[in-house]
Amino acid sequence: MKSEFDLDPFQEALFLFCGRRRDRIKALYREGNGFVLLYKRLEQGVYQWPRTDAEVRRITPQQYRWLMEGLKVEQPKAHRPVTGLSII
Repeated sequence: MKSEFDLDPFQEALFLFCGRRRDRIKALYREGNGFVLLYKRLEQGVYQWPRTDAEVRRITPQQYRWLMEGLKVEQPKAHRPVTGLSII
């Protein structure tokens, strides 16, 4: 992962990988003294997955949940987080 993607597999992050058919996803997470590998296969449909390096990006925990449910990462009707507010 370090040489191919220029990412550190020992950082605190969840790395996701998807096969060509896009109906299976693997997740790799480092926990303490080892790695946890998760595998999920959709019975119907496919995962929304980047097709080019330019489409690869970080996602939020909510977007991860949507992805695991077989939904699109971008939910147009979802509420966006409010930023820039201050208390007077």
